[in-house]
Amino acid sequence: MKRKLLKNCSWVVTLDEKSAIHRNTDILIEDNKIKEIGKEIQCDADEFDCSGKLAMPGMVNTHHHLYQTLTRCIPRVQDAELFEWLTNLYEIWRELTPEAVYWSTLLGLGELALTGCTTSTDMFYVFPHQTSGELIDEQFKASKALGMRFVPCRGSMSCGRSDGGLPPDDVVQDADTIHADCERLIKKYHDKDPFAMTRVALGPCSPFSVTPSLMKETAQLARKYGVKLHTHLAETKDEEKYCAEKFNMRPFELMESIDWVGEDVWFAHSIYVNDREIRRMGETKTGVAHCPVSNLRLGSGIAPVPEMLEAGVPVSFAVDGSASNDSSDMLGEVRTGLLAHRFRSGTTSMTAETALRIACQGGTQVLGFDTIGTLKPGMAADIVLINMNQMPYAGALHDPMAAVVFAGATHIVDATIINGEVVVWQGKLTRVDEAEIICNANHIAAEMVERAKRRTGIDFLSKPLLIAQ
Repeated sequence: MKRKLLKNCSWVVTLDEKSAIHRNTDILIEDNKIKEIGKEIQCDADEFDCSGKLAMPGMVNTHHHLYQTLTRCIPRVQDAELFEWLTNLYEIWRELTPEAVYWSTLLGLGELALTGCTTSTDMFYVFPHQTSGELIDEQFKASKALGMRFVPCRGSMSCGRSDGGLPPDDVVQDADTIHADCERLIKKYHDKDPFAMTRVALGPCSPFSVTPSLMKETAQLARKYGVKLHTHLAETKDEEKYCAEKFNMRPFELMESIDWVGEDVWFAHSIYVNDREIRRMGETKTGVAHCPVSNLRLGSGIAPVPEMLEAGVPVSFAVDGSASNDSSDMLGEVRTGLLAHRFRSGTTSMTAETALRIACQGGTQVLGFDTIGTLKPGMAADIVLINMNQMPYAGALHDPMAAVVFAGATHIVDATIINGEVVVWQGKLTRVDEAEIICNANHIAAEMVERAKRRTGIDFLSKPLLIAQ
């Protein structure tokens, strides 16, 4: 039995049903669970001095494309909207290799851990024909090395350009290949244990890259094995127009027509949903991964999250792919989300506590965990420690929980504990070499862009000439 004692935490933000915040309190971890929270706990354990630190539950990221860490800040698409952004970047993503997937996953999950995330999903859907089809295995390898609780979606695209879709034909797959790999991954990695470190979800990419028949078949497969379903939905006006022209339905209506609503489903974005659709999402407990930074970065809009919460929709925060966010900063996502909704709906539309609850408990609800998101005995030892004894927090300790969201000059946390293991300590990853990740990611990113340039003749490192209308 392994015991760790977080000694004398200056504040313990539990996010429990009473919103309890304890002062000068210890947290005893036994193996992978919280054993006790109280003052002056005495026991035989490895002690960690947490004076001046705030302890809170680890945050949950519910939407990402980790491979996109290698295509951040590409000049050609820095000022593009979604569809143009996608069609250009697909040309670079066609160059993905197993090595690229491994290092990009380590990079993205590492950033998340450094910024207070303890559980993450991913949606991986680009499978270049010239490389291995077992790319998600590389992601599991990376998550294990880092120590992240990981729930990737086996993504899919079946509708290439020749069929009217956006992606190139050589990164899409046929339905039989997709279903076979979904089953393989579920059988190999999906763990139903309440404290599981690995689970699998199924995630057809979007209505403009997957056929409705594949969406239906994927839902049937997911429900056969009891795994979650995820896709992009209602992200842009272009998507709304596409669904109206192709299916004579709005995006959410399309999902209803193919049985893609319910407690086992969550959508990324959901910006362009109307009152009826929000009500139906609340009634069916269909979840949402809210991605404020990406949505602002691409000019897509701001999701109606306060209305969703009022209707009982499970809402979580997500950083989305790094090519549309330019970071995997979980705490930064929370702060931006709060500010975006205050801009859209007024200062009372989201409090700091609401934002943190969305980041912690909203994510657990969306992903189907009931052992994380709150600090209390019996819960998983997924704990974040933030050093409040820093200049950017000075003068903000009237409300330390709010200070975590409103204040701070960096979102790098002091420590991240996942499943009882210390994954970040003193602002550094403990189980992997950060310098090695940086070096490999930069090298592979440059190689991918250069190969794409040679193949297409497109200079991705130059901005297109913008002609005034």
